[in-house]
Amino acid sequence: MPDMERWPTGRLLSTAARLVEHAWNEKLSGMGLTHAGVIVLEVLAVKGPVTQSMLAQIVRVQAQTMGKTLARLEAHGHVSRTRGVSDRRSQMVSLTEAGEHTLGLASQLEREVLAFVPVDTAKLRWELQALVRELANNDSSDAVNVIVAADSGATQGNVSG
Repeated sequence: MPDMERWPTGRLLSTAARLVEHAWNEKLSGMGLTHAGVIVLEVLAVKGPVTQSMLAQIVRVQAQTMGKTLARLEAHGHVSRTRGVSDRRSQMVSLTEAGEHTLGLASQLEREVLAFVPVDTAKLRWELQALVRELANNDSSDAVNVIVAADSGATQGNVSG
């Protein structure tokens, strides 16, 4: 492995994030989930039923990408989609009871991914939250504010760690 002592902090953060996501995705695949799917389930758990286009905006992905994620979630019974009442072109997405149960299991799997790491994960979460808050506070751009607001609303109930 290259000399990580010389890596900038941003590289360390992004590498750690990719490694955690890869390990978590391996565990989630048995439930028909991916990291992206868990984010969708978390948003639905907090916000309740929303349109597919609104969900794509909240999660900050293209509508086509969201459609693929939802198709997988729906095929495994984690979400349901129904035509909008006022606009038949729109689709309302809802978390199913099976999806709620699966979200709880996914949170447990996330904890298992980090369980063997000799790091205080509660403290790490606190430090990362502080980092996100401070970076967001120091950047008043609309793009950063939207990302942080969407992520805060989507994961406020997530106590994984």
